[in-house]
Amino acid sequence: MLELKADLSEIETWIFDLDNTLYPRECELFTQIDKRMGEYISRYLAVHFDDARHIQKLFFREFGTTMNGLMQVYKMEPAPFLDYVHDIDVSLLPDCPELDTALGNLPGRKVIYTNGSVRHAENVAGKLGILHHFDGIFDIVASDYQPKPAPAPYDIMIRTFDIDPTKAAMVEDMARNLKPAFDLGMTTIHVETDEDWARAEANDTHIHHRTQDLVEFLMVETR
Repeated sequence: MLELKADLSEIETWIFDLDNTLYPRECELFTQIDKRMGEYISRYLAVHFDDARHIQKLFFREFGTTMNGLMQVYKMEPAPFLDYVHDIDVSLLPDCPELDTALGNLPGRKVIYTNGSVRHAENVAGKLGILHHFDGIFDIVASDYQPKPAPAPYDIMIRTFDIDPTKAAMVEDMARNLKPAFDLGMTTIHVETDEDWARAEANDTHIHHRTQDLVEFLMVETR
């Protein structure tokens, strides 16, 4: 079990990533999104699906998100892309009363910060039964389509929700997305997975806490 640091007792605002953070990667919800991205690119660029997948992964690595790459290179309008890739079956998500309880017992405000859309966040958090815990959702549209870990949207987020970063914690499955939060003075919590792209920079000093079980982590924090 992770031994928590005392500084978590001072947290006033908890900022949670959505995909593969508030639900386990094993649910494979993001697998649906991943596949639909490939389908959209294939149709949009009139290329074979395998070629579309290559472009998808290349843009993810180079631009932070596939969508950002498509916008910059091909001047793609983002709204239809977001609508298509987030049209997924959330029934695969299990009920999670333990997470509901943990969030309910966690003192302070809660905010979702996602590279996805508000609609997607509401759909997922609603199915998980935890949407009512959150005071707001900061999505890719509010970020002016700048994905994490670009620093600018973190500044926009803290102004939007009037967050004192020195009294805030950010929870993420992608370790590199925690660096801008750390630079602002936030406490950082990495939800570890076995995906190489999520583990990049996981051993760097900008990670304060690491856990493989978010519910257990939050349950310990609220004892």
